[in-house]
Amino acid sequence: MPNRLFIKLLLGFWLCSSLIIALVGLLPLLQQNHDRAPIPPHLESALSAIAMRFQEDPSLFESDFLRRWERQKNMEGKPLRIYLANSQGHVINTQKISRGVRSFMLMTDEDKQPISHQFKDELVFGPYSFKIKGETYLLYGRLPGNFPRPWFFFFVENKLLTLSLAILLSGLLCGLLAWHLGKALNSLKKSANALADGDLSNRVDKATTKRNDEIGQLATAFNSMADSIENMVKNQQRLMGDISHELRTPLTRLQLSLALARKKGQQTTETDRIAYEAEHLEKLIAELMELSRVKLSTNETKVRLGLAESLSQVLDDAEFEADQQDKKITIDIDEDIELAHFPKSLSRAIENLLRNAIRYAENDIYIHASTTADQVHITIKDDGPGIDPAELDAIFKPFYRPDSARQRESGGWGLGLAITEAAITAHKGKIKAKNRVPHGLEVNITLPV
Repeated sequence: MPNRLFIKLLLGFWLCSSLIIALVGLLPLLQQNHDRAPIPPHLESALSAIAMRFQEDPSLFESDFLRRWERQKNMEGKPLRIYLANSQGHVINTQKISRGVRSFMLMTDEDKQPISHQFKDELVFGPYSFKIKGETYLLYGRLPGNFPRPWFFFFVENKLLTLSLAILLSGLLCGLLAWHLGKALNSLKKSANALADGDLSNRVDKATTKRNDEIGQLATAFNSMADSIENMVKNQQRLMGDISHELRTPLTRLQLSLALARKKGQQTTETDRIAYEAEHLEKLIAELMELSRVKLSTNETKVRLGLAESLSQVLDDAEFEADQQDKKITIDIDEDIELAHFPKSLSRAIENLLRNAIRYAENDIYIHASTTADQVHITIKDDGPGIDPAELDAIFKPFYRPDSARQRESGGWGLGLAITEAAITAHKGKIKAKNRVPHGLEVNITLPV
């Protein structure tokens, strides 16, 4: 069926509004049907007995019996009041007529048979018609007190409450429909955000893809797209690793040829330059292979270890390097902090950040780690020159070398921070850099526990 989602929305809101309108509109009809309820047999028998008495003794109309007789009857332990009306509708046996009785008499003008009606504090029934000497008389009865009433009378008498409940019910039904649609869309949004953040393995849940409407079709198409993207990215990274690996073979031959030339006494300025560039090329290939390995998360298994234990060698090397440059590094990592991670990748990421911090710091470097309920936070600070704010978001891109004081003296290729960012992404974490006041750089890492 085409446009299933359209049909769901149409039927949902249409049925919701129709149900509310029907329920509210049905109340007056229920009340009207109850107002015209047939008179109970025992009450009709009581009126019939009184009418028969008048017919047997018409002289009762001309005595004080009418006034004395009004409250003589008893029905169900309550005083049964009888009202006798002539053909013009005037009550002739009493002047005290309740408002309910008057309303009931007007209500029954068009009815041809006796009915009963339950008012708030009295039950009125009739009229019972009989004739004496060609004159038509009508009998009405009234039982005071509270009688069981249908449940819907509560809503009829409390219109403001009924309107509020109708609005609440309408909101509830529309809310259920919105939740039914919004839950699937929210799942799709979360998967899209996760994919945008670099989690290529994230997919829309099966409950959403199994839906038979357009949202289910969209979720299935999204998962197919995510599969294609993940395969393309992995193939790209694998290709980079394969190319880097293949480049090592001719590079090794080149270095071997240079070594043989030097051994034969053929060392010149040109061969020294070739050797220098070959060495740089070897380091570049090693960095590219490391970047590919980290992004693919291959040859490494995630384990749950203490953070200080995994970083112990990196921190020792950083302390030694800082001492050699007469700089101070402060390490504040609790021994109790544990998380599931790739030890080699995470160590390489922290090592790159610490080396950068040591290289550009004037005097102090600081590394701190803390935990929350489900995250580990790692902060690395230095008191160096910082980075141009416009370039902070780009420093983690491969081969990006900002034109700033921190990078002009560097001989790198812009892969160190890219490897760091890839390692943090492989852990499903986040990394962000910002400048410190008055100067320096601060890098914040957030990792799931």
